[in-house]
Amino acid sequence: RRWKVAPPPHPTLAAGVTSASPALARLLRVVAELPMGAVVLPDLDLAMDDAAWEELGRAGAADEPGGAVFGADDALSHPQYHLKLLLNRMGVNRAEVQQWHRRGIAAAEPARSRAISSLFLPPRASRSWAALKPDQRRLAGVRLLTSATIEIEAQAVALMAREALEQPEQRVAIVTADRGLARRVAQHLARWNIAADDSAGQPLALTPAGRLVGLLAEIAAHGAEPGNLVAAFGHPLVRGSDGEARQAWLTGLRAFDRQLRGPSPAPGMEPLRHAATKAGVDAWWAEAEVLIAPLAAWPQQMGLSDALGILAAAAEAFAGPSAWEREDGRALGTMIEELRGHAEALGTQIESADIAGILRDVMDEIAVRPGYGRHPRVAIYGLLEARMARADLVICAGMNEGSWPQAPAADPLLAPAILRALGVPGAEFRIGLAAHDLAGALGAPQVVLSRALRDAEGPTLPSRFVLRVEALLGDDLAKEHRETAIPALLGHLDRERPKAEAYRRPAPDPAPALRDVAIRVTALDRLLGDPYQFYAQAILDLRQLQPLAADPFSDPALRGTLVHDILDKWHQARVTDPALPIAPFATAQFAAEQVHPLFRALWQPRLIAALERFEAWLDAAALEGRTVLASEFSGEMIFDDVKVKGRADRIDQLADGTLAIVDYKTGAPPSKAQVTAGYALQLGILGLIAQLGRFERDGTVVTGTPTRFEYWSLGKPQKGDGFGYQQTPMKEGNARTGLEPGEYLPFHAERLGHAIREYIKGSAPFTARENPDYKGYNEYDQLMRLEEWIVGLTDQDDAA
Repeated sequence: RRWKVAPPPHPTLAAGVTSASPALARLLRVVAELPMGAVVLPDLDLAMDDAAWEELGRAGAADEPGGAVFGADDALSHPQYHLKLLLNRMGVNRAEVQQWHRRGIAAAEPARSRAISSLFLPPRASRSWAALKPDQRRLAGVRLLTSATIEIEAQAVALMAREALEQPEQRVAIVTADRGLARRVAQHLARWNIAADDSAGQPLALTPAGRLVGLLAEIAAHGAEPGNLVAAFGHPLVRGSDGEARQAWLTGLRAFDRQLRGPSPAPGMEPLRHAATKAGVDAWWAEAEVLIAPLAAWPQQMGLSDALGILAAAAEAFAGPSAWEREDGRALGTMIEELRGHAEALGTQIESADIAGILRDVMDEIAVRPGYGRHPRVAIYGLLEARMARADLVICAGMNEGSWPQAPAADPLLAPAILRALGVPGAEFRIGLAAHDLAGALGAPQVVLSRALRDAEGPTLPSRFVLRVEALLGDDLAKEHRETAIPALLGHLDRERPKAEAYRRPAPDPAPALRDVAIRVTALDRLLGDPYQFYAQAILDLRQLQPLAADPFSDPALRGTLVHDILDKWHQARVTDPALPIAPFATAQFAAEQVHPLFRALWQPRLIAALERFEAWLDAAALEGRTVLASEFSGEMIFDDVKVKGRADRIDQLADGTLAIVDYKTGAPPSKAQVTAGYALQLGILGLIAQLGRFERDGTVVTGTPTRFEYWSLGKPQKGDGFGYQQTPMKEGNARTGLEPGEYLPFHAERLGHAIREYIKGSAPFTARENPDYKGYNEYDQLMRLEEWIVGLTDQDDAA
């Protein structure tokens, strides 16, 4: 209103407007009527004939006063529809619009403009295509590129940009609505040290500062879980300003990390202090605990402003000023202050467990762009940012349905007919805006329309706009516009290397000095069944690193360690208290070991049930003169000049003075067939140590002649109820299989001697998977590159 009464004394321009809202239309009408005012409409097609213009529909202009302003047949998806709607709401006839008097600095030839106008004609008007001559169809300077996959498309687009940069002062714009494709293109450009200026930036949640606060929010929401805790302590911003301090900090963290490997400790700070003590980093943990103390024990509900204040203070305690120094830090600080201000004004209360999700959602909507250091002639745009950008080469990438144009979202409340009656265009209106964006991009001197046949989710459908381009060109012209040079170069982009020879089954042959190692009773099975695993474990001294928060239910070894420890402590306590029941003792041990509550809830009842059955067996055996002689004793012997060592879970003395070797199993024990095949020799070798060597613990020595060998399993028996059962690998009673008691130890001595002669003292190679029947472990499969040669080995076996 003020401008109508007192027009501004300076020129006033409104340019690049594509919105057609009524309020904006009224403002633009005022600007257009100013003495020095002008409205510059982007890519308005003045060459379209009046019949085609009328075919676009009512576009906000009712046929009669008070009538509907939108019709069911309105061409909402046409690139000129929203401009017609804007002109109608401004009260301006298209004939009143004048052609801009200058040609753009990066504009295509006029002949292409006429072809583009024909390309987007509405349905009835597009019948004129049949009368168009080839030169009127041709889109000079426009190329079509189709790639097999989205990764190949990204590589091709990057190579096109790299080629264009060889021309001095030539600018390249890569336009796509697919953010995944944009990131791929940026990564491929980085191989040539080209840092493209990405207008979309990077979500704040993925930046260093955003990740740090996100990790701290996870700790506050879900407690100090090992994964989040180690990730937060190891974040690059933590102690990053001081190299020596960072090195010392990471040294302590690595020791703490190794100690936390395996099942998660119980919630709370005390189990973490216990882990730090075991790792020998008490001083480091004292400093680390101060950092996370403000994030512990949050109330179930709290004010959002208070939560944000605590997280901001924690981030600064972790990283110091580095948390706020760079672009991401400044964006994070602004976000926190604005969110705190709104939350404090409204008194927003949240569930503490929701703070991580709230921050993640907010940070995902904030884009962070680097302030400098990007390439001045290469840019990656979204559809909106590309409207005001111009370049010598425009690559429209990701030209598939669902990407360009994006799928219209249906209104969840109102049907299209109701929206039209209310004067609101339907969901397809945005398809028209996407078509207008493409029409604008086609005005560049050189244009590439690129798509992939498959994306990360599966096969794709070509964009309706690409199909129109191909239909306008026809088969012959489409072949002329097809890009062929870049796809041909992709295969030569990387230096060609000769085809690698097929990887053979590994069979290392170390020197005699390296072979001379001790044999553990648990490793003899590996040596005979899969010698390569023994080589990796005993000679290379490689051990599998457990993951953080490992699943205790999927790894019997983790459960076995806990059960062995409980039984050992119970046997020691029974020395002074023979009547000590195992159930309350085991329950107390579960609590003392601070076992995770989920593990206790699911496994403690069944383990205690099996342990109570063990107790009943021991009490019954004691009445027959059988007593527990040793628990968790380590032993060794010298056999053929090689040290053999192992640990016995339990050694009992029988009434006749001989020994019984007992091995605890959390699952099914080895079968008798495995024992006779030589793949389950642990019990027999422990018997040989008792006979030929000795077991010892705290000065107590155990030796003797073993005559019984038993597996005590905590699993569910095949016959009967409950948990816990016994099994012997020997042939006893009516058993049809197994080794005779008199043959048991000699058989194991022969197998042990054979292994020593062949591998430890001999020269046999440590061949991978030498015995396919051996059901061993698989932690060294990647080291032996199993998948590369096992198929070929199978093919050879089939051929044989």
